[in-house]
Amino acid sequence: MDEPPPDHSTISRTRRAIDLESHRAVFTWVQQRLVAAGLLKCKTVAVDATTLEANAAMRSIVRRDTGESYQEFLSGLAQASGIATPKREDLARLDRKRKKKTSNQDWKHPWDPDAKVAKMKDGRTHLAHKAEHAVDLETGALVAVTLQGADQGDTTTIVETAIAAAEQIEDAQAEVRASQPLAEIIADKGYHSNQTMIDLEA
Repeated sequence: MDEPPPDHSTISRTRRAIDLESHRAVFTWVQQRLVAAGLLKCKTVAVDATTLEANAAMRSIVRRDTGESYQEFLSGLAQASGIATPKREDLARLDRKRKKKTSNQDWKHPWDPDAKVAKMKDGRTHLAHKAEHAVDLETGALVAVTLQGADQGDTTTIVETAIAAAEQIEDAQAEVRASQPLAEIIADKGYHSNQTMIDLEA
C-alpha cells in the first residue's frame, strides 16, 4: 500500500533540516564540476546586492528593551504626555510628530530578529534582508552569496562577500593543479570608498 504524501509541515521541517555546512558542501561540489567544464574562471567576480522584503509585518515589531508592541509604546508616550485614555487619532497624531520612529537599535521583529527596517527602492519602508552576490564575470556562474543586514551600506558589506568569494573559489579549485586565485572585483559606484579600497587591498 502506497504511503500518503507528506503534509506541508513535514516538507517544511525537512527543508529546515538542511544545515549550512551541508548546503555549502553541495554548492562547492557543483562549482567543482563547473571548474572542470571550464564554466567557472575564478579570476574576476562582480559583486552586487539586492534588498528583499522580509516575511514580517512592520506592525508586529516590538521594543528590544521592553518587548512592547509599537501600539503599546505609543500609548505609553500618550499617557506620559497627559492623555489618560488615548484614542486612535491621538496615537496617530503623536506618531506623526515623532522624528526617529523605528530605528533598528530600538526595534525588532519577534519572529524574524535578523530582519531590519530599511527603505526599499520604491521608497517604502519595510522589514527586509540584504542578499549580496558574487558572480564570475566571464561566465555568469554564481560564486558566493552572503546575507547581510538590510540597514548595512554596500561599502560595509563588500569585504565579507569578497572573502566568501575568495574562499569559495579556493574550494572550487581544490582538484586543480594550477589554480586561479580571485584577482579582480567589479562593483558599481555605491561600493566605492577610500576605506573599501584599503580593506580590499589588505
